[in-house]
Amino acid sequence: MTARRQDFVSDNTAGLCPEVCAALGDANAGATASYGDDVWTRRLCDRVRELFEIDCDVFLVFNGTSANALALAQLCQPFESIVCHEYAHIDNDECGACEFYTGGSKLIPTPGTNGKIDLREVEAALARQHELHSHKPRVISLAQATEVGTVYGPDEVREISAFANKRGMFLHMDGARFANSIATLRCAPKEITWRAGVEVLCFGGTKNGLAAGELVVFFNKERSANFDYRAKQGGHLASKMRFFAAPWLALLKDEVWLKNARQANDAALKLTSELRSCGAEIVFPVESNAVFSRLDVVVAENLRERGWDFYKFIEPDIYRLMCAWSATEDAISAFRSDFKAARSCASAAR
Repeated sequence: MTARRQDFVSDNTAGLCPEVCAALGDANAGATASYGDDVWTRRLCDRVRELFEIDCDVFLVFNGTSANALALAQLCQPFESIVCHEYAHIDNDECGACEFYTGGSKLIPTPGTNGKIDLREVEAALARQHELHSHKPRVISLAQATEVGTVYGPDEVREISAFANKRGMFLHMDGARFANSIATLRCAPKEITWRAGVEVLCFGGTKNGLAAGELVVFFNKERSANFDYRAKQGGHLASKMRFFAAPWLALLKDEVWLKNARQANDAALKLTSELRSCGAEIVFPVESNAVFSRLDVVVAENLRERGWDFYKFIEPDIYRLMCAWSATEDAISAFRSDFKAARSCASAAR
């Protein structure tokens, strides 16, 4: 059986970036205080405040699911609801974690072009919430970048925030690929977060070169009261937290996080160009590190027979190719060659 190539399955399949590996070695040199009372964790919190240019509260948790679920539980009562896009990770890929941690909050998925929240659809969804007979709307959650790789600009985030604020709702940002968004927008992180009205950001690092550990960043400290207890009760107070904090520090030093994100984004653009040259249809705008292509089932199966692995993302025929920080030109060229051959085989078989 042909071994599966994991180059474009997900940015989770990539290894650690060199700076992160070195940081883990440094943190492993000797004993230090536990449960976050160490120099790396303190420095990381200060670095995040510098990065966002605001005195925010910063917490480390294990992964993106826990970051989103705990953050939303902090914002929502069990009788309140969370509006999101129909493709949102919190609704489709987190095994009900948000509902579990909130103790009953309801997710309300809404459609929108190119994976983005459409406020007309949100308005229609809210109109269907019948006061005491339905969950009370409390949060709008958006993903940056979206699940289809598109990116919200500052004006779009501000518009959603104003909509939410007018209705007494909060704005949560799932930033699993926040770095890729900043690399595309080339703006200061504050411009698409607290300055645009975001209450809490789940800042992802795993897809940007880390092994584990995501940041939950509360820009309004009133919202973060007792979140440390919530995280502890949920099993997310790491005893050896320096091994989460030190790699993050390395990622945020000298803009390594942006370098990695740019490499991933550039690889996605290169892959897009190569696929289009072979006649492939690219379904969504390529604005981060994801490429979505419509593939004939015969072409997809032929590519798998040639050893490639990737996900079907939207039925019946839209597949996702994800570029990690470590994606290489050799891998892109190899995929292009096999894609071209697979299309030829499919055409000959008809």
